Amino acid sequence: MAGRFAPRPTLPHSPEGVGGAPMPVRGGQVAVPGGVPRPAPAPGRVRTWVPDGPLDLGLVLGPLRRGPADPTFRTTPDGSVWRASLTPAGPGTLRVAARGAEVRGEAWGPGAEWLLDRLPELLGAADDPAAFEPRHRLVAVARHRRPGLRLTRTGLVLESLIPSVLEQKVTTDEAYRAWRLLVRKFGEPAPGPVDGRMFVMPAPRTWALVPSWEWHRAGVDDKRASTVLRAVRVAARLEEAAGMQPGDAQARLELVPGIGPWTSAETVQRSHGAPDAVTVGDLHLPGIVGWALAGDRHADDAVMLKLLEPYAGQRHRAARLILLGGRTPARRAPKMPRWDIGRL
Repeated sequence: MAGRFAPRPTLPHSPEGVGGAPMPVRGGQVAVPGGVPRPAPAPGRVRTWVPDGPLDLGLVLGPLRRGPADPTFRTTPDGSVWRASLTPAGPGTLRVAARGAEVRGEAWGPGAEWLLDRLPELLGAADDPAAFEPRHRLVAVARHRRPGLRLTRTGLVLESLIPSVLEQKVTTDEAYRAWRLLVRKFGEPAPGPVDGRMFVMPAPRTWALVPSWEWHRAGVDDKRASTVLRAVRVAARLEEAAGMQPGDAQARLELVPGIGPWTSAETVQRSHGAPDAVTVGDLHLPGIVGWALAGDRHADDAVMLKLLEPYAGQRHRAARLILLGGRTPARRAPKMPRWDIGRL
């Protein structure tokens, strides 16, 4: 067979090609001379802000974390919180650290300015904890022990909507795993000095192009995947809801088939910092609220809403304080079984 095919060119040992440019090698990579350090990331943009009262970063930003391995959220031993977000201006990474009475935000990427502009709202500047008046001893004690609790407001709807859809009717472990796998595979690396360990969630068009078998591998059934696909098709209209009142925003979200009161409440709690958006339709919350306030572990949504009536306008904050109070009924039945459809 000699002479039938042209001989394959020999790859040079030198990493330089024509004109001194790096020579491409097999696989589409570029030969890089050994020992050359990677360029240092560009310095981030910085903003400082002084809150008008106590602030606990963990309590304020904790609801934005979707599991301990969330690729869009990270905490470091020095107490800093890192978030990777897809903003209207593009991807951005935000690092928030509290130093005494001052909070320092540093951001990288095209979305850096957008993130820094909204840093106070993210940390609860638009929230009014003083408007809350405890009506039960357990709630009063929980509030006294956690004066730094404020309700965050991200101003981003899809960022909270999509993981909330993934959490429908499954265990939190399953939902966190699905979010982690999909963001790492289809998101883009977060800008800034994050060492490739953080990712920005996919853009709406990227979500729309996720193959069906990838949803399956991530353990997401057709119903939840279809809901996400319907939502990203009208992503611009849903993001407009960030400028609406929480009730109006929930109504708009619920126009999308597959998004009900549970999902819309979980979304606006984060995107709007809605103090009254109590979660209905939850498997555990009614029993926890019923047990904490009335000793009724079998309470349903109707009973829960009745018990929370004294907190009208602040029912979500009351529910959070009840959860932080730690008074929950003893478990009597096994946990909800975990199903991994990716193994079928």
